[in-house]
Amino acid sequence: MMDETEFWEIVDSTREAADDDPEEHADLLVERLAGLDPDAVLDFARHFETRFHRAFAWDLWGAADIMLGGADDDAFDFFRCWLIGRGRHVFEGALHSPDDLAVLAPEFDPETDGDAEDLGYAADEAYERLTGVRLPDLELTPPEEPEGVRPDFDDDRAMADRFPHLWARFG
Repeated sequence: MMDETEFWEIVDSTREAADDDPEEHADLLVERLAGLDPDAVLDFARHFETRFHRAFAWDLWGAADIMLGGADDDAFDFFRCWLIGRGRHVFEGALHSPDDLAVLAPEFDPETDGDAEDLGYAADEAYERLTGVRLPDLELTPPEEPEGVRPDFDDDRAMADRFPHLWARFG
């Protein structure tokens, strides 16, 4: 059974080997997972999906909206994959205080960062390579609504007040 520490070690080591390139990170992650047994890939997928659901929060959506210059449903999904791909320190820090992404992601470039959709499919691809069948349903129910209070995305003053560090950097 893969524990949380091993999950994050796999995420971190593949990101570092990819030199922070999201597409290369996803490719290396697939390769690493394909070297494990199918049960370990399922464990990884559960860890990833659990964190993906944990990041379904209005404050993080607000942060993504500011950092990306707008974030619809898909962009926020891809942002959450990117956030997991940044590793435990950045992920947990952002969950605790999304405005801290202004310092937790100092190299963030809205033109090239914030979209790591392929990371979300890495376990699926690795599992299919190993078994020849699709990854089974993990039976993890996604939240119906984001956690917390919805920001007023159209009110610059409210967004600046709620996310002062991100607004100063990206707003």
